[in-house]
Amino acid sequence: MSQRALRARPCRREAAPLSLRLRVRGAGGAMSRLGSVQRKVPCLFVTQVTEEPSAKRERQPFKVLATETINRKALDADIYNAIPTEKVDGTCCYVTTYKGQPYLWARLDRKPNKLSEKRFKRFLYSMEDSKEFIWNIEEDFRPVPECWIPAKEIQQSSGNPLPDENGHIPGWVPVEKNSKQYCWHSSVVNYEAEIALILKCHADDPGLLEICSVPLSDLLEQTLELIGTNINANPYGLGSKKHPVHLLVPHGAFEIKNPPMLKHSDILSWFESCREGKIEGIVWHCNDGHLIKLHRHHLGMCWPIPETFLNSQPVVIAVNGTKYDCDFEPKCLFNHFSKLNGQRFSRLKDIKFDV
Repeated sequence: MSQRALRARPCRREAAPLSLRLRVRGAGGAMSRLGSVQRKVPCLFVTQVTEEPSAKRERQPFKVLATETINRKALDADIYNAIPTEKVDGTCCYVTTYKGQPYLWARLDRKPNKLSEKRFKRFLYSMEDSKEFIWNIEEDFRPVPECWIPAKEIQQSSGNPLPDENGHIPGWVPVEKNSKQYCWHSSVVNYEAEIALILKCHADDPGLLEICSVPLSDLLEQTLELIGTNINANPYGLGSKKHPVHLLVPHGAFEIKNPPMLKHSDILSWFESCREGKIEGIVWHCNDGHLIKLHRHHLGMCWPIPETFLNSQPVVIAVNGTKYDCDFEPKCLFNHFSKLNGQRFSRLKDIKFDV
């Protein structure tokens, strides 16, 4: 069957269950694992559209702002007992098997072609509840590489992935070693040693960040955020144009220790006045695996900001190149960080390579 129906105003649909929720607390080497990002994450509050230019997206003539009413999806997911974590500003990645080994995958949504996108937007703007929008999956969407896979949590019909409320089919493509399109992704993985460069909290010191090499097998089925010099205008000030630096941050890596109450005014004040609130947003990891988010832009606040909480913390390098049976290329990040192994810096932006 080639045609797939989506009802009008599909944002009202309930989200499918997310990945298994597994958490490891306290000291030790194990990575913490919370919910993974395999589909659009709903906002903590019910949102409304205002007819003014977006501060988040260029050429978007409207803003999506939070009301003071908590979203029903958040209440159903028991938001009051969820774990609040920092929303890190990067691009989403995924680790799963490819060619018989753990691989990093980049986010690639399958999007409608121009004609279908115009038709879909006319349908959305009409806001007619009595009608359905019919997608022809084979004809309405742009082609994707053969290696593309759909995201796990999206809705399906007869084994075929369905577009979300934005008309996109979220998915992934594997990041090859010498990929030009995904060169910043490939800089944080080494498939010969089967390792990735990770930024996380230090296991023994919660006030200390750590950059370390982690086996890709330890990250299987996790989603992560790629941050760095050439990602989203580099809000954390990593590296430079001459010596770019990129790192992977597992989703849920930075738990918020002193979160605000779940009230619009309290969260707004927290973002404005608390040191820990100098972040892009909050992602709540709920007990049933659902994720709920709130971005500064939902509250009409600016991002990026001059000084971020992530860049106010000291960081130690734990990349020991002698552990691996391979020779790192001289200009690769693994080689640069291995030369800094054991060194401590006051901030992420203070890390400089001696090249």
